[in-house]
Amino acid sequence: MSKKVISTTSAPGAIGPYSQAVQIGDLVFTSGQLGLNPETGEFGSGVQEQARLALSNVKAILEAAGSSLDQVVKTTVFLKDMNDFAAVNEIYASYFSEPYPARSAVEVARLPKDGLVEIETIASLK
Repeated sequence: MSKKVISTTSAPGAIGPYSQAVQIGDLVFTSGQLGLNPETGEFGSGVQEQARLALSNVKAILEAAGSSLDQVVKTTVFLKDMNDFAAVNEIYASYFSEPYPARSAVEVARLPKDGLVEIETIASLK
C-alpha cells in the first residue's frame, strides 16, 4: 500500500518535518494538532479554546482527506496539565457523539510551542 499525504490550508501547517495527516488504505492518521488559529497562527486563550481549535483543525484535516469526526476510531489527547482534563473533556464531548472513539489522555512535560493541549486521531474513510 502506498501512503498519501493529506494537507489543507484550513488547519495550521506543519511546524516541522511531518505531514498534517497521512492516508494509507482506508485509514487516515492525523498528526497532533495544537490549539492554533489557522488564520493567525496564534494560540487560543486558555485550555478550552485551545482544545476547540485543536479539534477544529483535526476536523478540517479529516474533511480534506474525505473523512470526518464521525469516522474517528481512536484519539490521543496530550495535556500539559492533567488538572485540565475535565475542561478539555467538556469541549471534546461537543465534537464527538456516541459511539465515542477509543481514547487515551496523558499529561506531558511540554508541548510544541508551549501549547496546553494537542490532539491526534485515527479515522476511517467514509
